[in-house]
This record gives sequence, structure tokens and C-alpha cells, in this order.
Amino acid sequence: MPDPRPSVPSAPMPAPVPAADALVETIRREFDGLSRQLKLIARYVEEHRDRIGLDRIQDVARGSGVQASAVIRFAKHFGFSGYSEMQKIFRDGIAAQIAPSHNYQARIRSAIQAAEGRLGSADIADEFIAGSIAGMQELRRDLQGADIDAAVDLLVAAPSVWVMGARRSFAVASYLTYALQHTDKRVEMVSGLGGMFEGQMRGLRAGDVLVVVSFSPYAEESLHCARLAEARGARVLAITDSRMSPLATLSQATLVVRESSTFGFRSLTNTMCLAQSLFIALAYRTELLYATPGDGSAFPPARPV
Repeated sequence: MPDPRPSVPSAPMPAPVPAADALVETIRREFDGLSRQLKLIARYVEEHRDRIGLDRIQDVARGSGVQASAVIRFAKHFGFSGYSEMQKIFRDGIAAQIAPSHNYQARIRSAIQAAEGRLGSADIADEFIAGSIAGMQELRRDLQGADIDAAVDLLVAAPSVWVMGARRSFAVASYLTYALQHTDKRVEMVSGLGGMFEGQMRGLRAGDVLVVVSFSPYAEESLHCARLAEARGARVLAITDSRMSPLATLSQATLVVRESSTFGFRSLTNTMCLAQSLFIALAYRTELLYATPGDGSAFPPARPV
């Protein structure tokens, strides 16, 4: 019997919108000088720029946790007469593309309403998988080649690599530490076992790289370790959800990754994929990966990842 549920649409590659790009870049440059409320709106605009052309002012206010009047102040701060004029530059070309996350959110709302609380375990699994697919499509669309090149440059030049992630990000940091140990780099994981973050960081030296994985609301332990790294003359590679996150301001390279949310739970699919991609890119750069003629293998059999 065919599956009656709609399939998750594939993500079309969006056409560039120079005016929107320029505005987001201006917001990033002025971010530190904004008030607390305007910073909340700035993060929302950056993270949901593919939806601003469709969002009402109430949607932006609700998503940012502010009043609608603050959204108007935000628009005027950046030279617009109001929200509608600012929204117009995001609307260019939007008829040709709707973000996969927006489609997915509509789908999951419909599924919940149609099921009337009777979703089975397989239905729930299907929704999580569909959300992950939509998120991966966004990651593929939005990941900037220059950003991952800059991240690999940092890792190649580092005498030692340190990796840190707290709470939800711990799983990603743990995997990345494991993967990086397949290179010739000295790799240390800052686990904070027993609350000993500072003790573990004492071995960090100038020129080393600290990879920090953290997402909003940004673990204080992660921010603390990034500041310690900066004070010791080490460089920071941030894997985070916004170029306006406090980690991005402390880092020399930033990889932005956002996760889909299903039934209120955020996945780690995109971040794990990005971590694997970062390792593979580093491995190729340092000639760890090689192809053996005839068998198509990429890794030495004795060193599987």
C-alpha cells in the first residue's frame, strides 16, 4: 500500500539575494553595539533569513521573544521605514524557493493535527527522519566552502588540537576527538570531568587550536574555555548556530550549523555530519586519506574511523 503521507520536498538551490546578503553582513558588523532586544532580533533574522520574506511582524517578534515595536525599531536602526520595507529585500525570489525547514514545519503540524494524538512509534520515527533530511538539505545549501577551508587551515597549522563541548554538544565533541586521533596531531578532549575544565586547559599553548561546539543558549563552560584559550594565545574554531553567537566573536574560524526540531527535540544529525566532513577534509589535506589502486579503499585497513 503506498504511503499516504507527503514526502519531504527536496531543497532547491536558492538564487543569491545581494541586498539581503548585504543587510545580514551589516547586522553582523554592528551586532556588538546593539541593545539586548535588538540582538535577539538580529539572531532571529540571521537564523531565519529564508523565512523573513514570509513571516509577519508578529512571527518575528514571537520568535525573537520581543514585542512587535522592537522589530520596528530594529528595522529603523538599519535605515528602513519599518518592518515591511526591510522584509521586502528578503522577499526577492522567494516564490522560487521555500526553505525546507518551513515546508517541514508545516508538514509536522499537519501530521500532529491529523493524528489527533494517535501517532504510532513508526510515525514518530518517520517524522524525526524527515526532519533530519530537511536539515541536511539546509546544511548542504548553506555551508560556505570558505568557512570549512578556514577551519581546516587552523587545524593543519596547530601543533595540538583541543576539543570541547558541554551537555548536548558533548556527543559531537567526543566523536570529533575520536576522529581527529586518526591524524598525526596531538588531540585532547576537554571533558570537564569533576568540574576540572581549567585544570585540563592548563596544557593549552599559544598556537594550539581549541574546537568548541555549542549552541544557543551557549553553555557557560564552553564560553569560559574559549576565553581561556584566547587569553593563552591559542586559536578558537567555533562550531555553533550563528555568526552572532558569543563564540563566533572569540573565534578565528566559525562553522555555522543549525538543526531541525521535531516534537520540540533538536537533532544532532547536521552537526555530526559537519564534524565528519571537517575531519575528512583535514585528512585529505594532510594526506592521511589515500586511494589504493584497484581496491577503492580510502583508509588504511588498520586505522578505520
